[in-house]
Amino acid sequence: MRCLILHGWQGSGPDHWQTWLAERLGARYPQLPQPDTPHLDEWLEVLDAELERGPSIVICHSLACVLWLHHAARGSGPPVERALLVAPPSESVDCDDLHGFFPVAAEPSDLARAAGSTRLVCSDNDPYCPEGALHVYGEPLAIDTDLIAGAGHINPEAGYGPWPEAERWCLAPPPPPPLHR
Repeated sequence: MRCLILHGWQGSGPDHWQTWLAERLGARYPQLPQPDTPHLDEWLEVLDAELERGPSIVICHSLACVLWLHHAARGSGPPVERALLVAPPSESVDCDDLHGFFPVAAEPSDLARAAGSTRLVCSDNDPYCPEGALHVYGEPLAIDTDLIAGAGHINPEAGYGPWPEAERWCLAPPPPPPLHR
């Protein structure tokens, strides 16, 4: 199993579950360019280069989920075994620093081409997706979704440093289990 972990807007610090997971799995965890003022085209270039290394699992947090959806909509590159999208933000987040990430024009068929399976993990009170990621992404894109009550943005501020359930998901043979906490 080869994992690629992609951080979101403003990156992820040492206490983030992504950092913990990357260390546990020996995963690729590249620093995406200009994390505070990201540009979609630059992030897509990094993603394309990383996908050439042949990961079997892609794990995205926050804005990296939107990056993955743009990648899927482009229909380029070979598919990965599975993708995990955690706490994607919505277009309603008032931020001028997200150059070109919204709107997202992915379809369920795009996701099916990009990964053998895709799973969404989201919260019912994410401040970066107040409408609810289940309604913004999960339902319209027909993504299997785990809704975690009260988990905020599923980051250290919400109590997500080590996240053993995510590690188990990565290590499980297909199909991986739900990520309930």
